[in-house]
Amino acid sequence: MCIELGYVNYRKRNKKQKTNNPFDIATKRNIIIRYFPLGNTLGFYMKNARQQVITINNSINDELMKYVCAHELGHAILHPNENTPFLHKHTLFSRDKIEVQANYFATHLLLYGENLQNYETTYELLRSKGIPFEMERFI
Repeated sequence: MCIELGYVNYRKRNKKQKTNNPFDIATKRNIIIRYFPLGNTLGFYMKNARQQVITINNSINDELMKYVCAHELGHAILHPNENTPFLHKHTLFSRDKIEVQANYFATHLLLYGENLQNYETTYELLRSKGIPFEMERFI
């Protein structure tokens, strides 16, 4: 699957970072993270004058904020020259190719290094990592 190859290539190139924290990775990649009240929009990624920017809704909880940052980081890494549509609460189910790829990236980034057998249920695993349950299909 193309998504998996993109993620695997990312992990190979970035093993030296030794983190799966999307905020740390974005900072190390000189990606600006901004926080604004965005209503029903969770966040979005854009590139303006060669500067990559992730914008996150400042009214969502910290766990969801981490997932949104990972999702938008996926866009920054997998689709660096595309300004992406807004990630709305209802688009977690999106079938749009770049949204599916960013969801896959975010889910695998946040689960990287985790022993899945330490969890009794998928729900417990996702909840412990702040990943929306809708992302179960990417495990």
